[in-house]
Amino acid sequence: MHDLEGLIRRELDTIKDPCSIASGVPLGLDEMGLIDRIDIVGAAVTVYLRLTSPFCHMIGFFHVEAARLLGAIDGIETVQVIADNGLDWTPSLISAKAQRLRSERILAMADGLSEPA
Repeated sequence: MHDLEGLIRRELDTIKDPCSIASGVPLGLDEMGLIDRIDIVGAAVTVYLRLTSPFCHMIGFFHVEAARLLGAIDGIETVQVIADNGLDWTPSLISAKAQRLRSERILAMADGLSEPA
C-alpha cells in the first residue's frame, strides 16, 4: 500500500480554511496545522482536527468536505472527523512555507497602504 496518510493529508490540504481565504492567503488544513493526527484502522479513517478557536464555525464545512474527499479514495469506507475545543492551536503550527507566504502578503498589503493615492 502506498502512503495512505500522505494521500489523506494532501486531500485535506485542498480544503482551504475560510478565515485564511478572508485574510488573502488561502491555506489548506495541513498547512494551517489544523490536523492533529490521522488514525487509519482498516478502511476506517478518523481525522482529529485542531480548531483555531472555541468559536470556530467551520467544523461542519470541514467535516462535510473531508468526508467527501476522503470517501472517494479507494480503500476508505468510513470517515470520522473529531475536533478539539479550539484551545491548543497557535499560529506557530502553520507550516514554514505558509508562514512565509503570509508574511509576504502582509508586507505587500502594508506597502499598498503606504503608497500615495
